[in-house]
Amino acid sequence: MPRNLFLLVAAALLFAACSRQPETGPVEVKWDRDTCVRCSMALSDRHYAAEVRGGPKKQVFKFDDIGCAVTWLREQPWGKEAATKIWVADYRSGKWLDARTAHYVPGKTTPMAYGLGAAEEALPGSIGFDEASKQLLAKGK
Repeated sequence: MPRNLFLLVAAALLFAACSRQPETGPVEVKWDRDTCVRCSMALSDRHYAAEVRGGPKKQVFKFDDIGCAVTWLREQPWGKEAATKIWVADYRSGKWLDARTAHYVPGKTTPMAYGLGAAEEALPGSIGFDEASKQLLAKGK
């Protein structure tokens, strides 16, 4: 194999390996560049973002607000499958949390005005994921 062709193939393989998403867990967000799958708003607030991994290809979808994620997920045929994973940023630290075990605090100013901030532990007035989902879907945005 000619040297130039070898270098080209090696570079292509390296690029492909580096550009693939990990197969589990949330992925890196390119803040102010990635956009919400549902509303197309740029993801800029590190304290209210959400991600969903699911579907036939187990790909990751990014959202600017947990409300967008829950509303969008309701429309997916695979949205209620146990294999579908959902993460939400902790509204205080930005740390990724399992959205189904997180606690949601009302009265927050969120990117799409759904108003719920996620926390790892139960806080006064917080609600669980099931109740949060009902409230988010009731907003009907």
